[in-house]
Amino acid sequence: MIQRERLDTAQVPGGATLELYRHDRDHMIVIGNNELMSTRKWGSEEALAAMSLERIKGVKRPHLLIGGYGMGFTLRAALRVLPEDACVTVVELVPKIIEWARGPMADLAGGCLEDPRVELVMADVAVFIAGAEREYDAILLDVDNGPDGLVRADNDGLYTPSGLREAKRALTPGGVLAIWSAAPDPAFSRRLTKCGFAVDEVRVASRSNGKGPKHVIWFAAKR
Repeated sequence: MIQRERLDTAQVPGGATLELYRHDRDHMIVIGNNELMSTRKWGSEEALAAMSLERIKGVKRPHLLIGGYGMGFTLRAALRVLPEDACVTVVELVPKIIEWARGPMADLAGGCLEDPRVELVMADVAVFIAGAEREYDAILLDVDNGPDGLVRADNDGLYTPSGLREAKRALTPGGVLAIWSAAPDPAFSRRLTKCGFAVDEVRVASRSNGKGPKHVIWFAAKR
């Protein structure tokens, strides 16, 4: 039997410790007993990009903000669809995540971070969003396990009314805020609506073949 091998650890600023494991050909990033992401389950991460881009398909020279690189599934899915004159700003807080993408998971990354359409920023995405105004056609957030996440307490600010208003201000007219979550959260859906977004909550399978547990993506359009 092939044993799971721990390759490295990373400390999230103000948060938990991430562990990178390899099992045969697969990689996974975990916190304690919780698997945050894996090369075995990435369907909903790709859907985050594909469904967001479908909602802004009429935009010329689109500018996306992706909060959290993760394993790059969302970024690579976006790059497959976006035109050559698009721009994708990737905001990642944890340096080791990028080191892993360029090291033990370089084959998976496929050079996506070196794509000329990509700008990589090492920062807290909440602070980064707060400094923007009418800049992004879509903001895609997958920095936690959702509004009730477990990676970093400071991320809670992203999902508060003030954090959502800052995201709304950072969007262009008609822009979309898309938020990935491992589970439904009716209170958060209501919060998005109260902040003036037009909200579409979609259940998406965790695996690309439509199987596995269902995740949730909120698509909140700026009115």
